[in-house]
Amino acid sequence: MNKLVFFLGGAGAGKTTLAKALAARRKAAFFDMDILLRPAAEAIMTFHGLDPSDRDSKDYKRLCRDLGYRITMDAALDNVKLDVDSIVVGPFTKEAADEGWIARELSRIGRSLLDVEVKAVIVSLSDEKLYKERIMARGSKLDDWKLRHWDDFRSSLVSRNVKWPLPPSSILYFDNSGNDPERAADTIEGFVYPEA
Repeated sequence: MNKLVFFLGGAGAGKTTLAKALAARRKAAFFDMDILLRPAAEAIMTFHGLDPSDRDSKDYKRLCRDLGYRITMDAALDNVKLDVDSIVVGPFTKEAADEGWIARELSRIGRSLLDVEVKAVIVSLSDEKLYKERIMARGSKLDDWKLRHWDDFRSSLVSRNVKWPLPPSSILYFDNSGNDPERAADTIEGFVYPEA
């Protein structure tokens, strides 16, 4: 049974870094919503006279958010259908709160939770200050809006839950506040591939 693994969490938590480490170790397909959507988001935002680097405003969410999730999931599901282990990165806030979302997504390719092993890694940090430090340290233009509107953005850093009907052994709440990336990657790999 192949795996569909989600790395969820707020900006700066390190979900992409952890997901890339797992993908590299296991040679799994890797789908980062930020990467997949970027060309379309830049074009759409520019067309509307908005900041092409904005990934957080109400305008961005209205114009681009759902498209990003559709692009990402279509690419991931195409690989799942080929029985390729697939790793997906994104906040997935609304989707994770919808109990039926994952079943609907798998049904698009004629699959279900009975024949695809879905796992979720919810990545977080111990405090808001650490989120801000890590976001600032990465120096990305995509974070400018977050930092300029920190009081608004910080509300997205609340703890998250996955409502999908997964067994508890398929959901990992991972505090990524530490400074040992190899140890973190070992923990994640052991969770996703316990049989190894």
